[in-house]
Amino acid sequence: MSETLSDGADVRTAHQNLHSEEGALRGEHTGRSRNPVIRVTDLAWLEFQKPDLDRAAVFARDFGFDIAARTERELWLRGSFAGSPCMVIRSGRTSRFIGPAFRAAEQADLDRLARATGTSVRRADVPGGGQTVDLLDPSGFPVRVVHCGEELPALPEQQPLLLNFGTDHPRVNVTQRPPREPSRIQRLGHVVLETRVFGQALDWYLDTLGMIVSDFLFLDGQRDRGPTMAFIRCDRGSLAVDHHTLAMHLGPGTGYVHSAYQVTDLDSIAAGGEYLAERGYQRSWGIGRHIQGSQLFDYWRDPDRFMLEHFADGDLFSCDIEPGWAPMSSSGLAQWGPPATRDFLGTSPSPQRVREVVQALRGHNEMDAARLMGLLKAANS
Repeated sequence: MSETLSDGADVRTAHQNLHSEEGALRGEHTGRSRNPVIRVTDLAWLEFQKPDLDRAAVFARDFGFDIAARTERELWLRGSFAGSPCMVIRSGRTSRFIGPAFRAAEQADLDRLARATGTSVRRADVPGGGQTVDLLDPSGFPVRVVHCGEELPALPEQQPLLLNFGTDHPRVNVTQRPPREPSRIQRLGHVVLETRVFGQALDWYLDTLGMIVSDFLFLDGQRDRGPTMAFIRCDRGSLAVDHHTLAMHLGPGTGYVHSAYQVTDLDSIAAGGEYLAERGYQRSWGIGRHIQGSQLFDYWRDPDRFMLEHFADGDLFSCDIEPGWAPMSSSGLAQWGPPATRDFLGTSPSPQRVREVVQALRGHNEMDAARLMGLLKAANS
């Protein structure tokens, strides 16, 4: 299992004037594993099932994806950066999130992972070919670890605007006229999941895939019970990577919360948002700038009610940055921007949510009445 901190003093020092006001206290989770099986290098793609691939393709183009491949049963979406696709949508009777696929650094990692987990390496059905090891995390999500063959080539970029700042005026005798068009997705950034077994799932991703925590959130008055949310990044040593590739939080349900896709800049976010609004799509929350991760953000719902985020200008951390610790609250989600909506927070009442709460409180998991009341308090603070 993942190790815990024996001395919090050095870690707290690392957070002065950095990404969090405080680090871990003595004995708290370090946010990393002492000896992980492998270290994945990135999130490769996400897998969904939907009944209407034509409708999914229309939204995909409006949101800013390109179509990498299309068959009668599958739709592969990509960004403009070279690499693997961002998403695969498979035809099915219902709309549901299937699971994430993470990228292994080399073929040998797949072999080692398969031996350690009692699974096997098999061919990955992905454009360009490759191989995969298929696992199941403690929450019940299918998790793929893949090593891809031929990568998709880069596509033309949506260029960032040249900006004037104070006395620095690089743009002279030239106007700004960004077109109101879809944001051009560059790449997949992260996925956020809700789970009733947060602690077990956290340790599994750290121990099995070698990921490390950038920030922990805890419930007010319940820090001694451990964190209830983690922003987790890949460990690529001295190479700085996204603040989080995966985020998880404790909740009454088990499922997908949202996924995030990088675009060029704030104008791309704003103009792309206007384009989506004009076509009748629902904004869930935005535009604003996050605290954990610092991203500029804008959240939207697709026709199947899945939440997707446009983001730009996120934090990049190397492996020597230790986790920050902060209380969980809706007001602590953004430095600026409109208040977080009930739709984004998932607090809108629904029969499904009531069923999830009842099942969680009756089941053998990490949810109990105190945790539930703490989550409700955080959503309203």
